[in-house]
Amino acid sequence: MKNSQVLLSVQHLSKTYQGGEHEVHALNDVSFDLHQGELLAVMGTSGSGKSTLLNIIGALDKPDAGIIKLKGKTPENMFTEPNATQYRRDHIGFIFQQFHLLKDLSVEENVALPLILKGEDLDEMEEKVTEMLEFVGLTPWKTHRPVQLSGGQQQRVAIARALISSPPIILADELTGNLDFNTSTDILHLLMDMKAKLHQSIIMVTHDPYVATFADRVLFFHDGRIVDEYFCTRDETDMDVILNKFQGMLETSS
Repeated sequence: MKNSQVLLSVQHLSKTYQGGEHEVHALNDVSFDLHQGELLAVMGTSGSGKSTLLNIIGALDKPDAGIIKLKGKTPENMFTEPNATQYRRDHIGFIFQQFHLLKDLSVEENVALPLILKGEDLDEMEEKVTEMLEFVGLTPWKTHRPVQLSGGQQQRVAIARALISSPPIILADELTGNLDFNTSTDILHLLMDMKAKLHQSIIMVTHDPYVATFADRVLFFHDGRIVDEYFCTRDETDMDVILNKFQGMLETSS
């Protein structure tokens, strides 16, 4: 993976929030690269800056310092509207712990929503939605409403919606947080399929060492900094190494 093309380059990002009389340094000189087709996990203690990082990469928040490069170029005015919305539309797919599906729309309508907003041709839209629902295994449920689906099925709808416009990068924030173990494992295998079949690049925030074992690489965050890194080996040692590193951070923060 280290020899593959650098898709996203995060360089010296810093972000400070003012909280009354106190300052919170959410990110402090954070730099890393995301490679094409890489599943990158970001782990850290509560308040370590993980979600702030995703928000900045997704142009939902603006850094105080630092730059982001996509395929070697800095997107023009990516933190200023309407450029931020266009950047997200063209380059980013979001998957959240809360599925954020529109309850009055069917599965296929929820999945099609990004294409509708882009004004895509109807015939092309129907073809893409059909292919995407088949990919995530939801074809039999395409006319169902979200309330008629299980949690795992709802997350599959959210994944299909994130993928439908073929964004270079998927940002996933605790995507298995509301799911049981078996359903989480199914969703994580779907992420592996996204890597293998779509060559999708993914940044996944998680606090769960088991979830992190599905990544190619794990970045460990503490107090707004990257304090460690681990390249997964795809064997039984991954879980022990990641758990030990994470527990070490917890002990440091206590």
